[in-house]
Amino acid sequence: MMEKTDLKQRLTQSRALLAPGVYDALSALVAAQAGFEALYLSGASIAYTALGRSDVGLTTYTEVAETLSRITERVDLPVIVDADTGFGNALNVQRTVKGFERAGAAMIQLEDQTFPKRCGHLDGKSVVPVQEMEGKLKAALDARTRGDTLILARTDALAVEGIEAAFERAERYLACGVDALFIEALRSPEQMDAACQRFAARVPLLANMVEGGKTPVQSAAELQARGFRIVIFPGGTVRAVAHTLEAYYASLFTHQTTQPWQGKMLDFDGLNQLIETPALMALGKRYSADE
Repeated sequence: MMEKTDLKQRLTQSRALLAPGVYDALSALVAAQAGFEALYLSGASIAYTALGRSDVGLTTYTEVAETLSRITERVDLPVIVDADTGFGNALNVQRTVKGFERAGAAMIQLEDQTFPKRCGHLDGKSVVPVQEMEGKLKAALDARTRGDTLILARTDALAVEGIEAAFERAERYLACGVDALFIEALRSPEQMDAACQRFAARVPLLANMVEGGKTPVQSAAELQARGFRIVIFPGGTVRAVAHTLEAYYASLFTHQTTQPWQGKMLDFDGLNQLIETPALMALGKRYSADE
């Protein structure tokens, strides 16, 4: 088995870290088997899959913590977890950080939206006063019990206050001592370059790629060349799965059988190989009374 990636050390490298979005243990397992070094647990994707709802602040601390713990139990990769606003004030943030740390988070993302928040690429966002967010970030940093737990500060101020205000907020969040920055919904390559010119030499910057969102979608290599060190495609997984399910269910409804789809799906044995059933059964046999 490969040694688990040390996320803090990995982010000292100039090569961008590509972390795909996951939303449960199965998607995390498939991503790990594909060879990724880290995963991104998307709050939006939990809302999409667990609730069948939009990313508008409906998911709770416990739902995210339970999902995170199932993922970290199943795969041995560092997980960057979306903690939204911390689910409340500074005291809620401390509970969130402690709980997510216990559940195995490698990096915890906190944003400066008001509550209830909404997806960073939806219109109509609002942000808390910068001093309030500074207090929440300091609370998060104080709540950590492990030196390798990283805090990622996200600002959504660009859509509300403009790019210079967003950059000033990022400066103040960086001064709090956070480990990485995320300036959400940069609108153009020029804005992306401006963010990198200002911050990339001092702290890892995250680029969020949302298909159909406000930021131009680029490859990890292109974003690395700009100066970003973390690249996420948080909702792409759910969009791909939803597209596949639409076609699968339409076919099943029309044909009343899965026969037309059998070349595009795993069979019983194929799924068991994917989820490593033979290894699990062999492990169980070691503890069998027949042994």
